[in-house]
Amino acid sequence: MIGRGPRRDLVGVDWSGKWMFGAGLSRANLSGANLRGTNLSGANLRGAILRGANLEGANLWRADLRNANLSGANLIGANLEGAILRRANLTGAIPGAANLRQADLSGANLIGANLEGAILRRANLTGAIPGAANLRQADLSGADLIRANLSGADLSGAILRGADLSDANLWRADLRNANLRGANLRGANLREAKMPPGWRYKP
Repeated sequence: MIGRGPRRDLVGVDWSGKWMFGAGLSRANLSGANLRGTNLSGANLRGAILRGANLEGANLWRADLRNANLSGANLIGANLEGAILRRANLTGAIPGAANLRQADLSGANLIGANLEGAILRRANLTGAIPGAANLRQADLSGADLIRANLSGADLSGAILRGADLSDANLWRADLRNANLRGANLRGANLREAKMPPGWRYKP
């Protein structure tokens, strides 16, 4: 459970390029911070506010970002492999081409996030709310998307090979040119979805 103590006010701080392995920044307010290229691997950022922060190229390997607010953050090229982003707020964030392999994004709010080209192999997006997120050409091979709300999402050209999309909401999603080989779509809502040419689901 996240503590209820006072937040550390670190608004706009410039820690670009710094080594902050395992830093304790739970509930810190890092809105607008410059964390470009910063090494925050294994850091505790539970409940932290990173609204509009610049995390381009930052290393957040296995960082704990549960319940963190990353709305509007720049995560281009960031390494979030194995990071815990459970129930994190990434609305309007820009994680394009970020490495999110095996990241835990269960219950995360990804509405309006730009995940074009992001690597989400074997990531956990159970119950996530990507909404109309941009997932063009994202690699979601083997990802867990059970009950994910992907209504209106752009998944054109995405790799969903072996992904579990059971009971997912894909209403009006764009899946043109997506690789769905071996994907589990049992119980998924595909109403008005744009599917690859000649595609037929084989459970």
